[in-house]
Amino acid sequence: MSQKEGLRANSFQFTLEGEPFRILGGSIHYFRVPRAYWEDRLLKMRACGVNTLTTYVPWNLHEPERGVFNFQDQLDLKAYISLAAELGLWVILRPGPYICAEWDLGGLPSWLLRDKNMKLRTTYPGFTEAVNSFFDKLIPIIKPLQFKEGGPIIAVQVENEYGSYAKDEHYMPYIKEALLSRGTNELLLTSDNREGLKCGGVDGVLKTVNLQRLAYGTIQYLAYMQPQKPLLVMEYWSGWFDVWSESHHVFPAEDMLAVVSQILEPGVSINLYMFHGGTSFGFMNGAVANLGTYKPQVGSYDYDAPLSEAGDYTTKYQLLRNLFSQFHSEKLPEVPSLQARRVYEPVIIQQHLSLWESLQFTEKPLKSEEPVNMENLPVNSNNGQSYGYTLYETTISRGGLLNSKKNVKDRALVFVDRHFVGVLDYKSVEFALPDGKGERTLSLLVENCGRVNYGKALDDQRKGLVGDIVLNHVPLKDFTIYCLDMKPNFLKRLSAASQWNSVPQKPSFPGFFQGMLYVDGHPRDTFIRLPGWSKGVVFINGQNLGRHWSIGPQKTLYLPGPWLKSGNNQIIVFEEQKADDKLVFVENPDHGKTIDVYKYPFCVLL
Repeated sequence: MSQKEGLRANSFQFTLEGEPFRILGGSIHYFRVPRAYWEDRLLKMRACGVNTLTTYVPWNLHEPERGVFNFQDQLDLKAYISLAAELGLWVILRPGPYICAEWDLGGLPSWLLRDKNMKLRTTYPGFTEAVNSFFDKLIPIIKPLQFKEGGPIIAVQVENEYGSYAKDEHYMPYIKEALLSRGTNELLLTSDNREGLKCGGVDGVLKTVNLQRLAYGTIQYLAYMQPQKPLLVMEYWSGWFDVWSESHHVFPAEDMLAVVSQILEPGVSINLYMFHGGTSFGFMNGAVANLGTYKPQVGSYDYDAPLSEAGDYTTKYQLLRNLFSQFHSEKLPEVPSLQARRVYEPVIIQQHLSLWESLQFTEKPLKSEEPVNMENLPVNSNNGQSYGYTLYETTISRGGLLNSKKNVKDRALVFVDRHFVGVLDYKSVEFALPDGKGERTLSLLVENCGRVNYGKALDDQRKGLVGDIVLNHVPLKDFTIYCLDMKPNFLKRLSAASQWNSVPQKPSFPGFFQGMLYVDGHPRDTFIRLPGWSKGVVFINGQNLGRHWSIGPQKTLYLPGPWLKSGNNQIIVFEEQKADDKLVFVENPDHGKTIDVYKYPFCVLL
């Protein structure tokens, strides 16, 4: 890529290398796509007529513990951007530090919340010190990949949708300077929805807008706010995300095409969010807290995007390719062939290990008079617990009314002497414990279902027990607390355990269930389905695929072929309440019953 002038926004039209340039962008997040498929997805993007890749950078994956950085393998950002350049794509980088993205805490590391006074996304010193440390590591990686250095990065976004947060007028200038002072020298831009445009910008930085429908004169409003500047829809929402217990959101292809055509017709640039959504593997999904109601997101990030979760072409893809081809003087590249899929034989569950037997494989439990939230547990080199489950145990000598005081974040299974007695969550905050003789063990298995990723509640995303639980109005004391974040080392210890037994007729719950998937020949993509199971987590060869939950809408989990190997593959299911004797595989995903995205109130709100 030649050494001329980079992306400029000095008139009504962008220029690149001194020539008029229209951004036809698409978002694909490297952290949501198995690395083995990066090239496949980017080639499909290129063949659709997209000329610019956009991606966020998730701070919480790159710095999982304070001062411990990971830019290797699946998180090799340099390799991803370099691959985009090899395939002929420009790049707009969105390094945060906050990214939203339907990602736990909007990409911010949970260890920030160990500070009880933390004020995220402000110039609070505890936050800016952490951002400075992260940018000191991140920016030198991306600096040589900028256009001026011969790389593909033509623009960098300053933070993300800050106009919808806007708690500190000094914060955006700080982030801008944090980028510039470390050698970011391409075009800077901000990204906001219509309402956020009023207070989300920063001097000397190009404003862009996020939308789905051309209502409320949003693009005209952007032009009014920023006259004689090129217009860019930084996030054109090609679909929408899903939350548990609701429907799968779809945005009809013809409706989408009509809006994209209208955006492009007067010369506006566009970025499709998402072009390919992929999967929020593991425990990384976010949550919404709309009008005070907490709703965790599902693991699939299919998004009803032009490329499906598994990289399949959709009607949207074909329509967009026809449209985008009109903006290219040369014929578009051939469309790559699809990855083959396999429907494997059902996996029979062969072994079982109860949750209670697994506790010996966790880190040393904490003894504490008061409950301690998961972020402040003395685990993971004193960085606290980020994800998964936390078990709180104490002794009770009588039954009565158990009340969470709304201090369960987010959902607790409650046991007396390891027998299930009820659930505490946002809707169910109290129930009666049965009477019994003598001292008994009360256990609360609390799940972090995903931290909120958007809105003003980010500072309030501590998980586990965040305050007192009361029995007959008296706070419970003297807890033993176990961290069950189910990280790879725990899975290794669990796999090697001698305590596994053949599955009893009535297995105890919660528990771990193990089976083997035998792959004959070259591994292929597939989808796992769990009929007859209730709620839990699926691991394949130690990799956390994500949550399953019978309430839907998501009914299948995407299992990428590159995560399998020829021969035996270990599958472990952590199941909370109900198990079948097998797992089954299907060729195509089942995202559940559908609803038009525009009938969903949160989308209209945005």
